[in-house]
Amino acid sequence: MFNKTLTMTALTGVLVISSGLALAADQDQDRTKLKDQTMDQTQDRIKDRDQDRVYGSQLMTQQERNEYRNKMRSAKTAQEREQIRAEHHERMKVRAKERGVTIPDDPPARGGAMKPGGGMGPGGGMGGGMGSGGGGR
Repeated sequence: MFNKTLTMTALTGVLVISSGLALAADQDQDRTKLKDQTMDQTQDRIKDRDQDRVYGSQLMTQQERNEYRNKMRSAKTAQEREQIRAEHHERMKVRAKERGVTIPDDPPARGGAMKPGGGMGPGGGMGGGMGSGGGGR
């Protein structure tokens, strides 16, 4: 009788442990799937955001957008970037016209980039001016 009870207890323990392991494996798979979905959604949002930053991106292939970005990154001066931007703008207007698509006349505002005079230049910070007790007249 004792051997039967011991055997049944051992079998029950094995079943409980194996069920727990199977449940843990399922939870790991669920976490992995959720993580993959979240990463995909994040990449989609980044892709959408990046497309919005390139004027006429809806008329371009992914390769063209990448080439444009690389060209902008490799530009040495702000004037060179502005020239690239202006030429690209004209190409996109022509392409839109050829395809019968309307796009805004003006390229989107450059978000996040410092515009000329927008930084902390002379007199742009706190203190150091005439009225700060630093000596004036």
